[in-house]
Amino acid sequence: METKHLDRVVIRFVGDSGDGMQLTGSEFAKAAAEAGNDISTFPDFPAEIRAPAGSLFGVSGFQLHFSSSEIHTPGDAPDVLVCMNPAGLKTNLKDLVETGTLIVNSGAFVEANLKKASYSSNPLEDGTLDKYKVHAVDINHLTMTALEGSELTNKEKGRAKNFFALGLVFWMYGREPEAEIRRIHQQFAKKPGYGDANVTVFKAGYHYGETAEVFQTVYKVPPHVFKPGMYRNITGNEAIALGLVVGAELAGKALFYAGYPITPASSILHSLAKYKNFGTMTFQAEDEIAAMGAALGAAYGGSIAVTASSGPGIALKGEAMGLGVMTELPVVILNIQRGGPSTGLPTKTEQSDLSQSLYGRNGESPLPVLAAKSPGDTFYCAVEAVKIATRYMVPVILLSDGYIANGSEPWALPNLAAMPRFDVIHRTDPTNYFVYERDPRTLARSWVIPGTPGLEHRIGGIEKDALTGNISYAPENHEKQTHVRAEKIQRIAQDIGELDLSGPESGDVLVIGWGGTFGSLRQAQQQLLAQGKQVSHAHLRWLAPLEPGLAKIIKNFKTVIVAELNMGQLRQVIRAEFLIDAVGLNKIQGLPFKVREVTDAIEARLGEPAAQSSTELPAQPLATA
Repeated sequence: METKHLDRVVIRFVGDSGDGMQLTGSEFAKAAAEAGNDISTFPDFPAEIRAPAGSLFGVSGFQLHFSSSEIHTPGDAPDVLVCMNPAGLKTNLKDLVETGTLIVNSGAFVEANLKKASYSSNPLEDGTLDKYKVHAVDINHLTMTALEGSELTNKEKGRAKNFFALGLVFWMYGREPEAEIRRIHQQFAKKPGYGDANVTVFKAGYHYGETAEVFQTVYKVPPHVFKPGMYRNITGNEAIALGLVVGAELAGKALFYAGYPITPASSILHSLAKYKNFGTMTFQAEDEIAAMGAALGAAYGGSIAVTASSGPGIALKGEAMGLGVMTELPVVILNIQRGGPSTGLPTKTEQSDLSQSLYGRNGESPLPVLAAKSPGDTFYCAVEAVKIATRYMVPVILLSDGYIANGSEPWALPNLAAMPRFDVIHRTDPTNYFVYERDPRTLARSWVIPGTPGLEHRIGGIEKDALTGNISYAPENHEKQTHVRAEKIQRIAQDIGELDLSGPESGDVLVIGWGGTFGSLRQAQQQLLAQGKQVSHAHLRWLAPLEPGLAKIIKNFKTVIVAELNMGQLRQVIRAEFLIDAVGLNKIQGLPFKVREVTDAIEARLGEPAAQSSTELPAQPLATA
């Protein structure tokens, strides 16, 4: 048996939404992380809870990039495609690299399934796959054979076939099976019969790789050399929940979370519900409006208040968010973006809620907005959101997206003892107290807990006097308060760190990005810079106020490209703020950027012929609107 060493591999598991592809990919990702590889994942699943079996729109996929060196993305295209049915092959074959490895569950390629996938002939037999390294394995039959004698029903036995595929891939990449076997038993501890069956099928897949003559090579990806520390594999929503818990602890306050189920934000509630031992209280409200109202009430009562949703839910929260602006209460509002409008693409990623976050409330109601760039970064963004909300007495919007929320990466556990505290001090001295008396540095009003003797006060949605807090309809007072609320947001810039800039401070092209586009943009920029091209990449964490470091460099470049997964929302802000002819690299397909798409677009702006790409960019990807 031959062993080959590789620097990196991109593998994608695809199949029916009931085939367990998310579990299969997640388990292999855990094994890659335990082996010391750097990893990046991209789960991709249908919107339907249970789409019609075998349908094209019911395909579920999980892509994993694992490497012996640092990586930033889940990979442009898979080197290995594991297909459990014809629909998975139909929708994903176009992405497989030429001469890539294709593992196909031939047992699913029956006439009925081929017809559902719009195949007129069997692609395993008609030469369609000749340019790939095809391994047709009847996983259905081999799974049933492995479970002969089991008391499970045939339907229950069939559900284990994903573990056959997992075992086979474990063997192909030299992963030791013992840790996975322990995990399976742990996952099915309450149903040991299922656990035993899945372990049996997993072993069958692993040994099939050992004994089948068609598999002549084992591939090894050595471990990546990480900085010293303790690491765990973490998703964006898991990290954001941990960041909220830690942020509340650093503030010295209890955490209250109110939410209503919505994809892809729901798992934040699930994660936070596990942290009751840290004093975290979670509340599932009857609707989005109630969740926002409950968060405001908790903030009024002195808690670190948080709510989360996606675009449609943020729209419903809009009126109460305006109430948070007027009352100046600290609330963290999480928007885990997805494709829109309306229900749109609920399980696909997009960055189309930026304008909504900046302007989506009635009246002049500015709010600070920051965006996480990766799964692990959501932890630090959550802590920062809590700090800014309590320091400036203002609701804060933190943007993530479906790509970050569901994706995972190795995350170095932080030294919590070294993280600076920002303990909240509630005013208790009633001497000369005025509700809207402000801190001269931050313009924040005092956070007074209701019922504090001598500090009884009134807040609400009607405009208040700029000092006493009494209701005021005076024209001059309203204008003053409007300007003060806007100035308070701008002053947050004094607490923003250094601009995340890769490359020189001047040159030919500056690529500006925000949120989950970070990995693709940074990898593309570093590739081009290594080729001697004067390309830099600035990635923004703060979008309101805009990071002050951007103003110092933006006019030092011949071309400014703003790359985002929308029609150009940040580009409009950049043009208005800096009066430059920024151009846009935009993609609205429910998918993240590929590195190759970014490098092609940059090279086109540099006046060089773009390399041939197997993927077409959206129409007018560099539109100068």
